Amino acid sequence: MALRSLHHVLNSLQQSAWQERQQFQRLAAVWGEVVGATIATQTRPIGIQRQVLQVATSNSVWSQTLAFERIRILDRLNAQLPLALTDIRFSPRQWQTTPPPVTTSTTLLFQGHPCRVEVTEAIEAVPAEQTPTTAFQHWAIAMQTRSQHLPLCPNCGCPTPAGELQRWGMCTHCVVKGW
Repeated sequence: MALRSLHHVLNSLQQSAWQERQQFQRLAAVWGEVVGATIATQTRPIGIQRQVLQVATSNSVWSQTLAFERIRILDRLNAQLPLALTDIRFSPRQWQTTPPPVTTSTTLLFQGHPCRVEVTEAIEAVPAEQTPTTAFQHWAIAMQTRSQHLPLCPNCGCPTPAGELQRWGMCTHCVVKGW
């Protein structure tokens, strides 16, 4: 067995994790089509472990009912996606209720926060097939686009939200350094 550099090993691990994440995102995108709208509102795919799809259900009745249908659902998923899933596990254990609606006071607090930056222009859509490098490049371009119209911090020269400059006269990072 040949020894490989740490960089090579980490890169291969990162690539495989990225591919698994993309496969799961594709599965989540077609989940509603495969199971139907009614079941999709009561279930949520949460992960794939050792080629077994883990699905959270809203309650134990849905878990038990869908356990009887898992072979049919599995066949449909494997026909649409090249995942080679071997089984599906349904469980209400990881079902999360939707978060409470944002209240007006919370919205007002966020609107007035000094670190808030209004994003006015639309960022181009993320391509479906990406490597970690291209994803980072897309993110970097989006961040540069968002920050190009911000005023600069007088201490470090970094783009800074106007609210921070009004409140502290400098960016948050320079304020924290002064503490």
